[in-house]
Amino acid sequence: MKLAPSPSAGQSSAMPTLSGKTLQAKVMHAPIRGAVDIIDRALVAIDADGTIAAVHAEGDDGYGEHEAAAARDGTLVASPPDTVLLPGFIDLHIHAPQFPQLGKALDVPLEVWLQTHTFPLEARYADPVFAAKVYDALVATLLANGTTTAVYFGTIHGEANRILARICLEKGQRALVGKVAMDNPDECPDYYRDPDAGAAIDETRAFIEHVRTLPGNTNGLVRPVITPRFIPSCTDACLDGLGQVAAETGAAVQTHCSESDWEHGYVLDRYGRTDTRALDDFGLMTRHTVLAHGALLTPDDMTLIAARGAGVAHCPLSNVYFSNAVFPLRRALEKGVRVGLGTDISGGPSASMLDSCRSAVSASRLLEEGVNPTVAGDMRGTPDSRIDFREAFHLATAGGADVLDLPVGRIAPGYRFDAILVDPNAAAAPLFIDSGPGGLDTPDDVLQKLVMTATRANIAWTAVDGRIVSGSV
Repeated sequence: MKLAPSPSAGQSSAMPTLSGKTLQAKVMHAPIRGAVDIIDRALVAIDADGTIAAVHAEGDDGYGEHEAAAARDGTLVASPPDTVLLPGFIDLHIHAPQFPQLGKALDVPLEVWLQTHTFPLEARYADPVFAAKVYDALVATLLANGTTTAVYFGTIHGEANRILARICLEKGQRALVGKVAMDNPDECPDYYRDPDAGAAIDETRAFIEHVRTLPGNTNGLVRPVITPRFIPSCTDACLDGLGQVAAETGAAVQTHCSESDWEHGYVLDRYGRTDTRALDDFGLMTRHTVLAHGALLTPDDMTLIAARGAGVAHCPLSNVYFSNAVFPLRRALEKGVRVGLGTDISGGPSASMLDSCRSAVSASRLLEEGVNPTVAGDMRGTPDSRIDFREAFHLATAGGADVLDLPVGRIAPGYRFDAILVDPNAAAAPLFIDSGPGGLDTPDDVLQKLVMTATRANIAWTAVDGRIVSGSV
């Protein structure tokens, strides 16, 4: 059936919608870490506002009646054979202005990467025309890759950040957008920093108000996030003021935490305590805080993060290049730390959360097995560190949603219909899946193949709040 355009304010009038429809599809999601829920044939009823009203599995009482009723009133939308409906991906850590740098400058240490490559690029966003061009391409790319929720670092520039928020709203991506605060003259170049702590704090307040009152954003599809870049880039006055803003506004917080030897060591030298402890002292460790990386978190750090209810954005691919260590993911999870995944564009050279899933699995295996061949095998790694594709898939969906306290990441009643349809038979990237009668692949095998081998070309469409924001039905 042909879908009607969505009338929602702030988005394109040509944006088709599944709201008010019943989608018939194979469903796979991972509400609980380590387990996957697979419904071979399901009816997903979506309310007019984009909330999942009901999920009926074939064989349940009333399935036939619901299917017949939806067909009769013209609201039944049947997915093509072999396609699979998944929750949309939640990317907890993206540097929006670094998109033009994706795949470049990966051969230098973090501190050199920032000063020589990244800060000069980010300074260009003083030009709103340049900002609009890049951000339009970035959001479209992420939606095409199935990223339905994105957590963005912006720049210090008010207008560029407002442009990013507006583009997310117009294109229909759920997003948290932050004005980057960085006022420390010892670590930030003269050409790219906030004039002082007061300016960083005042502009953060103004941006929070702007996003919350953005026309067409009454449902909070786009939200503000307080964004001290990281401790080295901020003075104590800036960090303290931003902590007060967090307490007063209830806005989320994002920053980098114990990412590399240099950054982690800088904070120890400056304060005599870790990033986690310092951030907590400044009031920046809240239930709505997202800490990027955390490769060098101590067990005590993890205990504090869990106690505060904060979360970690695990960015396994970028950690290969800039973190000097593998994030002890399983240890953090065992301590009750909320964890999701991030791409860390452009520290990570991929815009795909599928690549983040694969890298998370690989990194955990490397940590468990060890990588130094001169060390005896039984001494080489960190035992019991691995995760599998099921856990990675959970972290990229329901896990990230939990970090953000958002009703997404699951195909279940009461959750927003943020989802992707994956087509293993896509002409540009066909996957060999043999799941028919007597076939080689179980349903669990199918999900593993999708997580480990699917590409952007396999994503037939992406939906947010029931609206088709990329691809077509």
